[in-house]
Amino acid sequence: MVSMVRIRSQKIGEQLGSLGEFIAGQRRMAQLSLRQLAEQTGISNPYLSQIERGLHAPSVRVIKAIATALNLSAETLLVQAGLLDEDPDDDGAPPVPTVAEAIKADPKLNDDQRKALMSVYNSFLDEA
Repeated sequence: MVSMVRIRSQKIGEQLGSLGEFIAGQRRMAQLSLRQLAEQTGISNPYLSQIERGLHAPSVRVIKAIATALNLSAETLLVQAGLLDEDPDDDGAPPVPTVAEAIKADPKLNDDQRKALMSVYNSFLDEA
């Protein structure tokens, strides 16, 4: 019985660490400080830091707030958190990135170009 608890808590710890690393990486790609992300999400700076270090399991509300601030789908973070299974119909092909993810990840763009493209893209979303 103890080994099952240990295995389960170890797996949860690994998932939290993976989620935290993913969030921190996305935050850095978005060129946001921890404080800026905390302000955008309404989550305290210390709590967000603990999430990034894998010390706390965030609620779905917190995951959604972080996803919105990072221009990600909440599903992406929910999968990373282990709260949502990946698509069972997945054919093994790499996932298609969102427009925001593609802009952030494109190495050919400089920071000003990324900001301009995100501004245009967000203005289209606001009109829709």
